[in-house]
Order: sequence, then C-alpha cells, then structure tokens
Amino acid sequence: MLKKIGKFLTSRMAIVGSAILLQAVILVLTIWQLSEYYVYLYAGFSLLSLIAVLFVLNRDDNPSYKLAWAIPIMLFPVFGGLFYLFFGAQRTTKRFRQELLEASVRTRPYLTADPQAKEHLAQTSRSRYNQSHYITRYSGFPLYEHTSTKYLTPGEEKFQCLVEELKKAEHFIFLEYFIIEEGIMWNTILDILVEKVKAGVDVRLIYDDVGCLQTLPYKYNEKMESLGIRCEVFNPFKPALKAIINNRDHRKIAVIDGHTAFTGGINLADEYINAYPKHGHWKDASILIKGEAVWSFTIMFLQVWSVLRKEDASEDYEQFRPHRYHEAPFEGDGFVQPYGDCPLDNESVGENVYLNIIAKARNYVYIHTPYLIVDNELVTALKLAAKSGVDVRIVTPHIPDKWYVHLMTRSYYGPLVEAGVKIYEYTPGFIHSKIFVSDDDTATVGTINMDYRSLYLHFECGLWMCRNSSVGEVKADFLKTLENCQQITLEDCRNVKWYVRFMQALFRVFAPLM
Repeated sequence: MLKKIGKFLTSRMAIVGSAILLQAVILVLTIWQLSEYYVYLYAGFSLLSLIAVLFVLNRDDNPSYKLAWAIPIMLFPVFGGLFYLFFGAQRTTKRFRQELLEASVRTRPYLTADPQAKEHLAQTSRSRYNQSHYITRYSGFPLYEHTSTKYLTPGEEKFQCLVEELKKAEHFIFLEYFIIEEGIMWNTILDILVEKVKAGVDVRLIYDDVGCLQTLPYKYNEKMESLGIRCEVFNPFKPALKAIINNRDHRKIAVIDGHTAFTGGINLADEYINAYPKHGHWKDASILIKGEAVWSFTIMFLQVWSVLRKEDASEDYEQFRPHRYHEAPFEGDGFVQPYGDCPLDNESVGENVYLNIIAKARNYVYIHTPYLIVDNELVTALKLAAKSGVDVRIVTPHIPDKWYVHLMTRSYYGPLVEAGVKIYEYTPGFIHSKIFVSDDDTATVGTINMDYRSLYLHFECGLWMCRNSSVGEVKADFLKTLENCQQITLEDCRNVKWYVRFMQALFRVFAPLM
C-alpha cells in the first residue's frame, strides 16, 4: 500500500495536479491579503462576475453548459468571475484554432464526393441521403460505396485483427489513440511497429497527453522517436488554469497502407482486451473497413499530424491514396461514411448524427453507451421517439469506471423509462462501445460517448453505415448483449434514496463542466 501511495505521489498526475492546486491557492491567498480593500474588491469582482454571466448567457453554447457556469459564478462572485476567466472563457489558443482551420482548408480539395454514390443513396432512401448530406456538409467527409466493413467485438477480436493487418503493412502505418498503456496489447503492437520501421515502413503515432497522463512515462514520444517511430503528443498537458486542457483527442484511428482502417471505442491498453478485470468484463466494439472510405480516416489523421508536426504540412497527400498500393477494385458493401467532430467549429456533428438516427427511426433504435449524461435535445428526442411507438433501447454499464459519472448516468433513467425508453445495465461489467443501430438499415460505430465531453469538448470520429452487412452485425451484437443485462424498471428509478437523488441533482447541474 505504501509503495502504491509513494508511486502516486511521484507520478506526473500528482505533480501536475499539485501545481494547478498551488496556483489556485496563490490566487485565493492574494485576494485574501488584499482584504483591507474588501469593499472595493468585492464590488469589482462582483461586477466582473456579472459581466462573466452575461458573456456566458450570450455565447452560442448549449443551455446546460451556460447554466453550469452561471450558477457558481453568481454563488461565489468574488472568485466566480476570475475562475471563469482562467478556466472557462478560453477553450484553445487562437494559433491552434487557426492552424487546424488551415489544415482543414488545405485538405478540402482531397475530399471530393462521389456523385454516383450520392445518387444511388438518394434513389435508395431520401431520408438517409439527407443525413449523409448533413455529414458531408458539416464534417467535410464524403459518402463512399466501394468499401467493405467488418464489425469487431469485443476488444480481443479487434486486437487480433489489428495485429494481423499491421503485420501486412508494407508502406505506412498511422495510429491516433486517446489512451496507450504499456502491457500485453501495446507491447505486442509496438514490437510489430519496430520491425516495420526496420523494414522501411513509415510509422506515425499520435497520442493524447491527458489520456496517457497516468499510463505512459513523461516524454514517451522521445522514446518512440528513438525507435524510429515518428510520434507527436496532442495538446500537451501543462500545469495551468486554462480550459484548453479540456479539448482532448478522443479518437481511435489506425490506417494501414491507405486501404485498411480501424475505428471504434477500443484504446491500446489491456483492460480493453480483458487482459485483467479492471471493471468486470469489458465490453467494447470497433469497426474494420477496407476500401475507398479509408481515405477519409487518412485525411483525418493527416490534418492533426500536419498541425503537430509542421514540417509535414506541405507533404504530398496523394501518396497515401487507397489505390496507391491496392490497384484492384475494392469490394462494395452498401454505403459508408466516416465523419469527424471538432470542438472548435461550433457544430456538434457527433450529437447531430445521433439525433438524426433517432428522429428518422420508424421501428427501433438500439444504443450502447458507457455514459448517459445528455442535454435536453437528446433527452427530448429519445422520449419523443419512444412515445411515438419506436422501440428505443439503451444499454449502459452495471459496474462503473467512475462512480460519480455512473451516478449521473442513472439520474437520467427515470424520465426516459417513464416515457417508454427501455434501459438495461450490462451486469458482467463495463460496456464501453458506442453504437447506434436503427431499422435494419442504419448504424454508426465510433468514439463518441453520450456525454458532454464527447459531444462538445473532444475531437471525435465515427463511421456511419447504411444498407451494409455490418448493420445486421451491430444489431445481432446488441440483442446478444441483452442476454447479459438487467432491465431497469420504473420502480427501480423510484426506489432511490433521498440523499442519492440529492447528489444526482447536484451533479447534473454541473455535468457539462465535469
């Protein structure tokens, strides 16, 4: 026990956390030392807090986010306005935002739509065509036909498949992951990457600094570079009171030789393949695609890569095209459309993809999500669908990874169940997959949780599918998962102790900030 405590106290997480706490303490003590000017300070800070509240209320943000900031600012006028200036007003630097915009503009000519695919989908279903049109217009990534898909669940299946595909790589490997942790999964992959580097393969890796704060040593990227793996760290975590730390790269992308790609909920760490029981059995999902749609994931990766490694911003992207190293035609399997979501463009693509699926459902919508902490728009859409006779079912974890998040997830059960939404908890452990499937013809598999962080603050991605084989596989997986779930009843929702309800009500107010 003492060894674990000592290890934590000397960890990067503890050191960085202590530095941030120290800044907050210094700020409070500074104001305290100026207490002789209390009347003037109180008036000044109260005015600042009032201005901050007016600014928050007039921003083009989700109403829940506005409320979550307005309440603490007004409750603590001396510190509220200052805290918002330090932590809430600035989401990212102008330079970072501008570089991402330039990367998007630079890659736009490479993302041309296939008019034949669009016409085929319009003839198949105008409703689905409209959803595809939205994705193209607001995420920038087009619709494809000549692409095959394979649904992979649980994480062990994705791991095995990823290893097999990595071993086939001959030209380049791009990896972009939120969490990487040394262990069976990552060490196996790393050994392959090192061998591929020796064989002349261009291997590039992006990992998120906060996602790996407790899982990788400091400056792990330098170790990767020494092995010949070109490596960049997304948004390095600095011990400062700034909201830029909230904008994380939550994507999970692997691209191999331009014609093979993976995405989904599975990170490169051992709990995702049940190498050890961290939260009971870990249920997750991923999707393998081969064909022309891989190009969108390649561009998605290169957009971020060009910002992080500026000397590569002008490289020729044509060398990474799907047909560059795969001359034969690709097999077709219905319609597929990768999409990305960026927190800096004021367009919640991930949430709107979900809302579109719910709104257009006629028979059923089945959902896997590790978190159910949603805004009024999603709650209203789910309730309206259920009230209209659509079979709406949601599976969430029974064993939580974070107790307070699970507490908030359960706080949404009552109103949804009362409206007719069927909610289940996965009793063997933690379900981490993020899937939607509807009406036997539409599904999405990706990285986007049903919580405020994924929907508004993180860089995310997913694959929208229509009329292909994986749609049926996603549905079959959902129905099979139900065999290991317990349904939540209205009585369960009502038999919640008063102090738990109080904590849920309190946490829900501040959910957008957590």
